[in-house]
Formats: sequence, structure tokens, C-alpha cells
Amino acid sequence: MTLPAKQPRQKTCINEECRALFSPQRIGQKVCSPACGLATKDVNADKARKALADVGRAEIKVRKEALKTRADHLKDAEKAVRDYRRTYELSIGSGCISCGESQESILAAQGWKTGGAFDAGHFLGKGARPELRLIPNNIWLQCKSCNAGSSKYARKGETVSQAFRAGLIARIGLEAVEALEADHQPRKLTTDELKAITAEYRAKTRELRRAAA
Repeated sequence: MTLPAKQPRQKTCINEECRALFSPQRIGQKVCSPACGLATKDVNADKARKALADVGRAEIKVRKEALKTRADHLKDAEKAVRDYRRTYELSIGSGCISCGESQESILAAQGWKTGGAFDAGHFLGKGARPELRLIPNNIWLQCKSCNAGSSKYARKGETVSQAFRAGLIARIGLEAVEALEADHQPRKLTTDELKAITAEYRAKTRELRRAAA
């Protein structure tokens, strides 16, 4: 006894203006007729071009990553830590560590500045103290003006750096500030260690932003 041939399952035509049910005559058929095939030709071409572009961008990213030097990875790690510290400080409502102005006051006065009104500034500068450039306790929220060294918003009678120290003592205490100042431990991190720091702090920043959304 010969069993009847199994009929192909019906599909819905992918042409948005048609959407008719049809029985495919060949594998991979997505439209019910040649007319609908022509109607969706440009859409499919756009999707193909986008897919190729995405592949291209991914390949470029991989190649750029492979060409990075240790110095490049150090910059990536520093940016990741600074982004996290800035995002964290903003999330808990901190003001500028140097001038003490609130976020609202800083936004009103400096919100027009390129890159925003806030930076993540180093207490002990990375030029003189490179061993502390990735230490979170050395990086705090500063307004653009203070981070640029301007005394426009500085506390009365103090330089920006003196005001930074005073603000930091108020936050973490004199003992912690003096321990930071006395820290001269060399930190020669490997490329893999720098990559790990970058990944860790980018993940922390993403988590903060998701929580705030």
C-alpha cells in the first residue's frame, strides 16, 4: 500500500502587503508568488547589505583589538575605571570633590560644555604618580572647571588641588588620604591584567546605568 505524499506545511507570505497563506513548492520559499518575490526584493537586499556591514564592522573591531599595544590597553583600562567612578559618584548624588558645588549648580553653570559638566579627576595626577592612575580611591567626581585647574569655583583661599584634598578628607578621612599619598607601590600590569580591569569596570558601569534606567 502506497502512503499518500505528505503535504508541505502552509506558510505566511513575507510580503507585508499580502500575508497570504500558501503551500511552498520548494525549500526556502518565503513568498506565495513571483509578484510578491519582486515586491520583497529590495527589502531582502537591504537586510543582506546590513548583515554584511555588521560582519564588516565586527571584523574591523577584531583587527583593531589585535593591533593594540600595552599602552592602548592601559588607556582603555583607565577610561573604564574613570567612567565607572564618574557614573557611580553621579548616581549617589555627589558634588564636585574640589569646589563642593552640587550637581544641580554645576549643571546650571557648566552644562553647556563639550563632553558634559562632569569629569573623573585624579587626586594624585597620573603624570607624577602613574602607579595610582587605576586606583578607584584616587579618582573622584570633579566639575569641568576644577578638573581643568581653574580656580573659578574653588573654595575661598585654596587652590584646586588643596580644595581636592580638603574635600577628600571630608569624604574618606585624613588617615585614608595620607595612606594614598604614601602609596608608591609600583604597578606594572600585564596586557591581560589590563584587559581584565577594562572588562570588569565596563561591566560595573553598565550595571549602574541599567539600575538607573
